[in-house]
Amino acid sequence: MKAARAAWRRLEPVHAMIYFAPEARRRYADLGLSGRAGYFTSRSAAFGRAPAELIISTFYNFNPGFVRKAVDGAWDAATPQQVLDARYTAAGEALRRAGIDELPALDEVLALTRRAAEAACELPQGRPLFAAHAALPWPDEPVLQLWHAQTLLREFRGDGHVACLLSEGVGGLESLILHAATGEVPVDFLKASRAWPEEEWADTEERLRERGLLDGDSLSPEGVRLRQRIEDRTDHLALPAYAALGDPDCERLAELASTFGRAVVDAGLLKVG
Repeated sequence: MKAARAAWRRLEPVHAMIYFAPEARRRYADLGLSGRAGYFTSRSAAFGRAPAELIISTFYNFNPGFVRKAVDGAWDAATPQQVLDARYTAAGEALRRAGIDELPALDEVLALTRRAAEAACELPQGRPLFAAHAALPWPDEPVLQLWHAQTLLREFRGDGHVACLLSEGVGGLESLILHAATGEVPVDFLKASRAWPEEEWADTEERLRERGLLDGDSLSPEGVRLRQRIEDRTDHLALPAYAALGDPDCERLAELASTFGRAVVDAGLLKVG
């Protein structure tokens, strides 16, 4: 499980950069999708004309009112296929700018990642956002095949994570506050990107203190145990994909993935703004 988690984390920048890369913002703006409309429509376009309630349910930790406002009229501006095409075009542009297409281990990393992703595709039940992406055709270009494979693995893991949060009675805003309390992500970023009202954030913090999960603004010992339990269970639910590689190939992917993640970071593709 340790190697599987390392493989996912080290290669995750190859997928995650699509939420920050200026190439994506430009492509969505060309379709008339400004602000957060591009994010919500591009990630949900695999569903087709996804209503706001479906996006709210699968994205989980965003303020529902924020989502509804962002997607209002979005599908009148662009079709889901247009948005998907823009997303893949932007992903290719950004990853080529990072030099991913020139890395000598691309073929090997792609082969390993695609094997894991295809194994995940045998298990779509209970993972709606993943299943929608799994139904999309594989791109022809190797660098886009890698991006698609890592996207599948990310959504496979993400749907499992939502299931873990639900099973532990942790709502969307509660999960954000617990995440912020770890200090791993700046609280101001989480507040700005998820757009929950300050009063609702403060009220939820107080409820988490009453549950014994927060000590001030930090996790309490019980909060630490809860977070670890959720992360461990999320790792376990993601294992069927990486189990298809076996331990040696999973360790090999974890070893090679660092270069790819670092190339994305060094190219500035994860910078906010």
